[in-house]
Amino acid sequence: MQDDDVPARHTLKRIALPFCLMLGMARAQEAPAPAEPGTVPYTIEITTPEGSDLGDPLRASSQLVQLRERAPTSALGVIGRTQADLPRLDAVLRSEGYYASRILVSVDGRPPDAPNLVEQLQPGRSVPIRITVEPGPRYTMGRILVRAAGTPMPSPEAREAVAEAADRPFGIAEGDPARAAAVLDAESTLVERLRQSGHPFAAAAPRDAVVDHNTRTMDVTYVLAPGPVANFARPLVTGQTRVSTALLDHIAGRITDRQFSPLLLDRTRRQLNALGVFDSVQARAAERLDESGRLPVTFVVEERKRRALGFTAAYETNFGPTGQVYWEHRNLFGGAERLRLEAEVSRLGSGGGTSRSNFRTTANLRFPNLFNSDYALVTEISYLRQRLEAYDRDAVAGSALLERRITDQLVLQGGPTFDIGRTGRDGNWTSYSLVGVQLGARYDSTDNPLNPTRGIKAGANVTPYYELRGGETFVRMRLDASTYFDLWGDTGSIVAVRGALGSVPGADRDALPYHMRYYAGGGGSVRGYDFQSIGPRDSRNRPLGGASLVEASVELRQRIRGPLGMALFVDAGAVGDNPTPTFSNLRVGAGAGVRYLTPIGPIRADFALPLQKQEGSSGYGIYVGLGQAF
Repeated sequence: MQDDDVPARHTLKRIALPFCLMLGMARAQEAPAPAEPGTVPYTIEITTPEGSDLGDPLRASSQLVQLRERAPTSALGVIGRTQADLPRLDAVLRSEGYYASRILVSVDGRPPDAPNLVEQLQPGRSVPIRITVEPGPRYTMGRILVRAAGTPMPSPEAREAVAEAADRPFGIAEGDPARAAAVLDAESTLVERLRQSGHPFAAAAPRDAVVDHNTRTMDVTYVLAPGPVANFARPLVTGQTRVSTALLDHIAGRITDRQFSPLLLDRTRRQLNALGVFDSVQARAAERLDESGRLPVTFVVEERKRRALGFTAAYETNFGPTGQVYWEHRNLFGGAERLRLEAEVSRLGSGGGTSRSNFRTTANLRFPNLFNSDYALVTEISYLRQRLEAYDRDAVAGSALLERRITDQLVLQGGPTFDIGRTGRDGNWTSYSLVGVQLGARYDSTDNPLNPTRGIKAGANVTPYYELRGGETFVRMRLDASTYFDLWGDTGSIVAVRGALGSVPGADRDALPYHMRYYAGGGGSVRGYDFQSIGPRDSRNRPLGGASLVEASVELRQRIRGPLGMALFVDAGAVGDNPTPTFSNLRVGAGAGVRYLTPIGPIRADFALPLQKQEGSSGYGIYVGLGQAF
């Protein structure tokens, strides 16, 4: 039994939080372990008040529970474990804010220190051990003070960081439960604020925590050692062999003479990593300042292989398999320039042969840090051959876009684009020559490009076009966005939501080239419907396309066991004759699929049905590919 006689005030120099494994039970009884010769098996029951959340951490810290099956012991061992558990359980209670608790223990119905208890515990006979916890009232936080170690805060930055502590929450406040974890987390927050304010060596001295049993409160005084304010010295980059040292020094050197900040240091590390030529980038700050009072930093890089070859594949019931192969050089001229050559063939089963198959070849060349600036130049040229239900097209298209990363998630781009070719139906071709200016933005805060479980992904493009042959002008606009919700926080149940809007103001639908119109239906749009089948039709029931688009999808992705999962989804989409999006011809598809997680992403197989059957459509769709649908 724990002693009831506690002092009115108790001072703790440090508060320790025991490691607690959450097991999900507040009251439980262990089954007896098989008896071994000379050992005393036992059952263990820990009882806490109804509704209490203490049972799990108490069981996790108890040697009686943890060693019962793994290490059978003698009668003396059972009593020793019982007595050793008392301070452990008391530490758990204190860490949760219970400083006036009682712990009642009985071994075979008697106190663990009862005379002749050892003789009573006979080998081979299961002994019941019962622990009853009476936590008492939970103490709350009283005064919370922050001061410097020995002296006032030595710098304006440190004083400002500590002044913020009084006005801005940092994890605990007066009246909160006096939990050790909250006290420690708040201290870490204060130290991190000092580091963010320019103190690279900020640390916490031993804090003072005073528990007052009369008021049932705990006063805490945090003692901080800010250390000096420092700026970055000019960083070094080491480990590169083929990548331009001048390029790396330029990127890393942007932090030279700027005030120390962990966020700035990590952002520079990510900028180096974003070049795509390194397997890893580590940022290492020195343990002391240099002679000029600045902080030396070294970025240690490890280069990737310069060349890569890969492929992707997919399958759709209506048109057969699709395949893509690419070759990539990640450091073409030594300045992290990336050249990517792609070839894609699709609709290999369309029409029973290859006459209606599509193919595309693309060359993409990216120049990072153009002229030592924050901009990248991305050039691309493609040749396309398309044989679709809605139209046929042969074209050469290209663009030269300047790109700037505003934040780790946001990228802006813009530049000229061209599209020259011919399009038509039934062998009736119309030539076109389009030039335009593409303006776009991308935002991506998701955690995985092929299997996102949280975050937002969005893209917007606005491209004014001018038709060189006829003089027509129009603007093509599209917005795509998706977001992901981890329902229970274990990535086992994900709800994914996607939406898209498109519009082409400035031109009549029929005056637009076929490929500049909007279409819906198919694997990347509304599953269950044939590709491009949603929207206005001509007299022969062929898709005409439209001047506006609206799409939405909701998908539940559920992990079943190990790498195996399933998905349930509903897709919807509509294509309108006018630039204003409309729901007048909305089509909805629904279905289910399976997912198998691999190291390179999930393998996906979906089966979908249209909820409104369309004339001439297959009536279902099967889609197989790598990566989630969106």
